[in-house]
Amino acid sequence: MRLRVLTILLLACPWFAAAIEPEAAPNLARVRRIYIERLGGGSESDQMRDMIIAALQNSKLFLITDNVERADAVLRGSSDDKIFTDEHSSSESIGLHATSGSGSSANNATGIGTSSHQTSGAGISDSETSRSKERRHEASASLRLIDTNGDVIWSTTQESFGGKFRGAMADVADKVARQLADDTRKARSLDH
Repeated sequence: MRLRVLTILLLACPWFAAAIEPEAAPNLARVRRIYIERLGGGSESDQMRDMIIAALQNSKLFLITDNVERADAVLRGSSDDKIFTDEHSSSESIGLHATSGSGSSANNATGIGTSSHQTSGAGISDSETSRSKERRHEASASLRLIDTNGDVIWSTTQESFGGKFRGAMADVADKVARQLADDTRKARSLDH
């Protein structure tokens, strides 16, 4: 009898069925399709977005979409890219000076006199000044992955001064993609 009443309620009232079974929010393991919003921040944010898209596509774990309606999750956040000159200057100096002197003089009316003088001196001085200018490039990004319910399911902050073979911005995009891919693989392995 109980089962029959429950079946009738489930069929007659779909909202009742939804109340019994909570909507399963997609966790990181279930994210397959990602929409990447325009990033806030400096004027180079569009370029950072494009690099993140390319890096995520190279991971082969996600399908990047331009249709937010079809996405399992949205990647949003901000990035910054700065190029600046770092200037350093230093000055060192060493100095040592010593002087000594003595003297005496005597003269009488006959023109006979004595005179004695003694002087010494020393001096060492050295000074060095150096200045250097170095062009620096720094990029950073703070991103979060939002599911369809508006919940944050993943986030990261990455920064770079550039790698040996790539610029700072490309290095940050690669770090973001690598971190998201690693975390997704772990979540998928736990989900099975």
